[in-house]
Amino acid sequence: MNENAITVVIPTIPPRHPLLARALRSVTDQTLQPTEIIVIFDHEREGAASTRQRGLERVATPWVAFLDDDDEMMPVHLQRLLTHALDTGADFVYSWFETIPHGRDPFPPTHFTQPFDPTNPIETTITTLVRTGIARQVGFRPHREANVDWPGEDRRFTMGCLELGANIQHLVEKTWYWHHDSGNTSGLPTRW
Repeated sequence: MNENAITVVIPTIPPRHPLLARALRSVTDQTLQPTEIIVIFDHEREGAASTRQRGLERVATPWVAFLDDDDEMMPVHLQRLLTHALDTGADFVYSWFETIPHGRDPFPPTHFTQPFDPTNPIETTITTLVRTGIARQVGFRPHREANVDWPGEDRRFTMGCLELGANIQHLVEKTWYWHHDSGNTSGLPTRW
């Protein structure tokens, strides 16, 4: 298998078919096509973390890219993240996003402009490219199993990768769209 092959994992729930269709179009429009796209449905409302974990368990490529069903990749997303990973020796690469509607980025501006500092790690999103082996070692646990007060699967995943010694790099580019108009429920334990 190609050592740079990528699988995209998208967790979703049945009522969000139009959002999922938009996310899938963004993946099939990539300038660097993934080897596989895995869509995992949460029929039991277990939450995005559990659903994302089931998708991760099916990945057979060296790299995995995560995308929420209500977001979109810009056409160069996978190509730019993989190029940055190879150029920097990274195990985990994240870029930044354009918000839709525009201008609603909830993070401080420095989260976009500053490189990742492992001694002072910042919040990233789950829209990342990660070596599959590292992603599997960290995994995604549902909120109730993580024994924390805040669901924060994004932060827990990033910190878990960092604790394993992953080389985390920030590509200071906007390569995907984060939709804030799609009923984001990231503060709920079920994370839909």
